[in-house]
Parts: sequence; C-alpha cells; structure tokens
Amino acid sequence: MATKRTKTPKSSTNTYWCGRDNSPNVGASHERVITALRKKDKRMRGIIDECGPFTLVPKRGYFAALCRAIVGQQLAVAAAATIYERFRTLFANGRPNPDELLRVSKARLRGVGLSNQKTAYLIDLATHYTNRTIPHRRLKSMSDEEVIATLTEVKGIGVWTAQMFLIFVLARPDVWPTGDLGIRRALERTFAVSLDASLDDLEQAGEPWRPFRSYAAWYLWRSLDATPVK
Repeated sequence: MATKRTKTPKSSTNTYWCGRDNSPNVGASHERVITALRKKDKRMRGIIDECGPFTLVPKRGYFAALCRAIVGQQLAVAAAATIYERFRTLFANGRPNPDELLRVSKARLRGVGLSNQKTAYLIDLATHYTNRTIPHRRLKSMSDEEVIATLTEVKGIGVWTAQMFLIFVLARPDVWPTGDLGIRRALERTFAVSLDASLDDLEQAGEPWRPFRSYAAWYLWRSLDATPVK
C-alpha cells in the first residue's frame, strides 16, 4: 500500500505531541528499560541522566490527538496550541468528535484559523472515523505497521504523523522515526551521525536500542530541549 508523504514540522522537537503525564507510577514502570539503555552506551546514559525519568504513557482520545496533529502541522508550538484551543470551542464539551465535526461548516472551521487545506484534512479524518475505515477501538491492538497503513489513508497524515501517534499516544516501545529532523540533529550532535546520513545509516544508528527505540527517540528529542518536556 502506498503511503502519502507530508513534511516534518519545523520544530526540531515534539513538544506539541507531549501531554502532561501525571501518573506517580510512570517512572517505576519504565525502570527496567531505562536501566538497559543506560548500559548500552555511555552517551545515551549521559542523556538519560541529564533529562530524567521517561514519562510517556498510553493516552485516550485518539480522534482528538489526530485532530491536534493536523492542526499543528507546519506551525510553531504556541501558534498551533492557540488555534487548537479555538478549534475545541466548536464542540459541545470541548472534545473533538467526528460526528460533530462533520456538522460544522467549513466557514466556521476556517474562522478559528484553519487553512483550507487543514479544514479538508480534518473533514477527511472525521469521514474515515464515521465510515469506520479507521477502526479506532482496535488501534491499540493493531501492529505498528497496521496502524501506519490505516492512518496514512487519511489526507494530511503521513508516516511521520502516524509514527508520532504510535509513540506519544499509543506509547509503542520500538518506533524509530528516521525521517524526523530532531532525531537527525540529536544523532549528529551526540553520536557523530551526519545530518545528511542515508535512511539505511539512520536505521543502523538505532539498532543498538532495539526493541526500545521509542525510548531512545524520546531521550534524543529531550536532549535538544532547553526546557524539559513534561
């Protein structure tokens, strides 16, 4: 199945995907993996020690998360957050859902700051939900490859967005987004991997962290942040 390509957002990190995970048991649940990563490489150990506990946990609200991803494409984090908050006001309880979205006029969607293109993407996403071509109740039990193939059927959702969904929403442990600019920059800065490295070389760079490459990616992103992601 062919997948559509979308540009990676300009931000080198993924703050916009990161919610606040307040569970007191999050750190303990990841301790075994973090211990293993620290043993594999002293450079990764340094990043982990500097950045602190891994805090990602599975999230609910898949539709809202995908809407938020579309809204935030090619925007600075602050601008994306502002437009998304306006977008939420279009829904009765402030929580986007596909049935309500399809009843909102294009003019009202444009009125909250969405472009024509993003408006079309959001409508297409809602249509896939209502047609059940996105089996949202089964997403958490589908393989990574199945999730990517399903989500990239939606206009405006490419492989990168699907991978971010796997990491930040489904909390899958072994996703390695080689097309992400932040990953490339972090690998260049700390692991001497050229920013222009081939995809094969980038895949190879992630091999030492398999089957926990999502954890490695998260720490690589955080290593670029002046302010820790919460």
